[in-house]
Amino acid sequence: MIDLRSDTVTRPGGAMREAARDAEVGDDVYREDPTVNELERRAAELVGTEAAMYVPTGTMGNQAAIRTHTDRGEEVLVERESHVFKWELGGIAQHAGAQTRPLDGGERGVLTPELVREGYVEGDDHRPGTGLVCLENTHNSKGGTAIGPEAVDTACETAHELGVPVHLDGARLFNAATALDVPASRITEKVDSVMFCLSKGLGAPVGSMIAGSEAFVESARRVRKLLGGGMRQAGIIAAPGLVALENRERLAEDHANAERLAAGLDRIEGLSVPEPETNIVLADTEPPAESFLERCEQEGVLASKFGEHRVRFCTHLDVDGEDVDRATDAVERAV
Repeated sequence: MIDLRSDTVTRPGGAMREAARDAEVGDDVYREDPTVNELERRAAELVGTEAAMYVPTGTMGNQAAIRTHTDRGEEVLVERESHVFKWELGGIAQHAGAQTRPLDGGERGVLTPELVREGYVEGDDHRPGTGLVCLENTHNSKGGTAIGPEAVDTACETAHELGVPVHLDGARLFNAATALDVPASRITEKVDSVMFCLSKGLGAPVGSMIAGSEAFVESARRVRKLLGGGMRQAGIIAAPGLVALENRERLAEDHANAERLAAGLDRIEGLSVPEPETNIVLADTEPPAESFLERCEQEGVLASKFGEHRVRFCTHLDVDGEDVDRATDAVERAV
């Protein structure tokens, strides 16, 4: 079975398993786990922030950041197809007690300065005001679009002029950095906080990071504890995360495989597949997505439903060029 449902399906290799086995550990709630401490130091260094914090999941990271930034009742400006709005079980309302104001970021999911100004609400005796802007890069629902640092900068500058902080959901931040050929720290230069996943393209079995100023991270630690994310001898799972950070250099392979997959699928009658920017391939299908995916599975390929006539294929470190060619042939048989 060739599993292209997500880049979260990868399994840790020997180096990660050895790192977990040999990890030096302590109690992370007391900040005494040296492996977690090193992971946090390294993560902050890579995204250019003062501090970082290890969390079990990307969703927890986003939700902890949003709650840290906002007061109850405030509005959070989000792209209407963004992960924090669409795929996190209404967590902004449940955890932060905030409300969302979704904005249409167009085909690529970009919140422009104009959209930020349009969505901004000044607090007064009747309105809670805007407390946070959330960006996403790469943008999952838009097909892994890699948003350039200049676009991130201008959205941040506008938000800051209005006195509003900015959080970046960078679950696949290093895919964006690879596609744009810039350091991740360049993309995050002007945001107030960022979350990135270790367990997607980087291949760790578990974990994500949130990063920002020392004051932000200190406050976010309390929220992580509240959300059930305080961990003890977490070095065992943090150690594979350190190994995963070294996988940044191979993400270009996933992008090349995605291009190869998209080109092959687009030649199949009944499918329309645009060229991907990173490792996510969206395919529009003439048959209903559900029945199409059932036939693909029968032929040995797994993918994800992304709409009534849209499916997502996601390349990752457990898939090579030969797998891509085999998957293309299998999908052609399925159609």
